[in-house]
Amino acid sequence: MSQRPPLPPFTVESAAQKTRLAEDAWNSRDPERVSLAYTPDSRWRNRSDFLVGRPAIVAFLTAKWQKELDYRLIKELWGLNDNRIAVRFQYEWHHADGAWYRSYGNEQWEFDENGLMRRREASINDVAIRESERRFLWPLGPRPADHPGLTELGM
Repeated sequence: MSQRPPLPPFTVESAAQKTRLAEDAWNSRDPERVSLAYTPDSRWRNRSDFLVGRPAIVAFLTAKWQKELDYRLIKELWGLNDNRIAVRFQYEWHHADGAWYRSYGNEQWEFDENGLMRRREASINDVAIRESERRFLWPLGPRPADHPGLTELGM
């Protein structure tokens, strides 16, 4: 099995790097690319959905990004311990009808020795916003390096 650096045990710096790599992958909105960061038998809890394995992850993300349009995400390191990382995140998106949302959440990640995520637990809440309240305005794709993170945005 290939490795996905940085590898555990994590330092603050390597955990922050792992968090940004995950953010960039999710902002690609490419389910296959995202799934490669997880073990083949990775276990997820995403809200009330429970998934096992990469094919389930790909199917879930494909459906997610068909519904959540113009998705833009920021993740921020919250804590770490050896092979585990906790992050908080926010993302903005809209339905096909034009209704905008900001989703707030936190995730707990557990990694194997190769740096692949074997467990992901996500709790997420959606809040309706007006389009004028959006803060994540960069072009679709990865957040630019000079764009502020959640803390810098006062979020």
